[in-house]
Amino acid sequence: MSPLLQRFVPALLLGAVLCSPAAAQAQDVSESLHEVREKHGLPALAAVAIQGDRIVASGVDGVRRRGGEAKVTLDDRFHLGSCTKAMTATMIATLVEEEKLAWSTTIGDVFGDLGEGMRPAWKAVTVEQLLTHRSGAPGDVDPKLWARLWARDGTPVEQRMELVRGTLASEPASAPGTKFAYSNTGYAIAGAMAEKVTGKAWEELMRERLFAPLGMESAGFGAPGKPGELDQPLGHSAKGTPVELGPEDDNPPAIGPAGTVHATLADWAKFVAAHLEGDRAATGKAPEESAKLLKPGTYLKLHAPGQGEGTEYAMGWGIADRPWGGGRVLTHSGSNTMWYCTVWMAPEKDFAVLVATNQGGAKASAGADEACGVMIQAVLEQAAAAEKAKK
Repeated sequence: MSPLLQRFVPALLLGAVLCSPAAAQAQDVSESLHEVREKHGLPALAAVAIQGDRIVASGVDGVRRRGGEAKVTLDDRFHLGSCTKAMTATMIATLVEEEKLAWSTTIGDVFGDLGEGMRPAWKAVTVEQLLTHRSGAPGDVDPKLWARLWARDGTPVEQRMELVRGTLASEPASAPGTKFAYSNTGYAIAGAMAEKVTGKAWEELMRERLFAPLGMESAGFGAPGKPGELDQPLGHSAKGTPVELGPEDDNPPAIGPAGTVHATLADWAKFVAAHLEGDRAATGKAPEESAKLLKPGTYLKLHAPGQGEGTEYAMGWGIADRPWGGGRVLTHSGSNTMWYCTVWMAPEKDFAVLVATNQGGAKASAGADEACGVMIQAVLEQAAAAEKAKK
């Protein structure tokens, strides 16, 4: 996990910034993002900062396709990669609150009909273990299975069941519950469990239970845009080569629950704001009624680290400590190798930053980290202006 912003802002100063009424007016940081984008050689870069449920700073710079003239806008959609994981976990949390699933529901409970096609070690693996990467699910899909999934035969639900059967037919990569191992497969299995108990596709569940209630009208799946048109940004390889829309523009739908959502940054921010407000409501920093979609305690569950040794990871969120965030912060990055995004959320300060670019690789990661710093700086400037106006 990146050490981003460990020394960027003194905690007390940022606390003053985030409480400032001046932050109610969004600041345009496009010029600063232009400098970051040019420095790291990215085709486009977009970012927003939120305080509570309000966007207080935003900016965008660059083009939809390297070498082209079509400019990106804040209304454009960006692929969110593994930042989808927190969304999948949140959707599953709605099923838990309705008692259609429980955190303790096991693979054996849901997929018992696989019989001898499932190795016994998988039967006791829980939803919670899958969502905190402590299930024993492999970090990488078996190459032969992965090749079959790339064929995209059948519906997305059928493709996910192909992944489930192929994975559960082999022993777990580690004893379930004993160690942390980041796994897209684990999230795909959890998504398939939600499909099995509801009779609805993961995509439909996400639209009904997450996107619609939060007003995320731009949210969808896979690479954004229409083939043959440049109506949305294109993804780019780590070397900066545009990836045209087609069979190679995203990972197979089988691992959709682990990372295939796209959205505008404003709509992504609605999701992050729900988590920000829900966490604050659960810890007494905001009224309970400020929590949207889920009960306050459920948000705290989603933000709690899984049990067992390993990195500090909750359900779709990495957990860290940063002075600028007043202590505990939640973070995640996402990439399908052709896009990159990062979110940092500081519940103690009621603040979050979100950054996305339409390129993958190390340059994208470094640029996103630096852009997060730009967003913090934007809030600092707002605080300085507010203080000056008071005098």
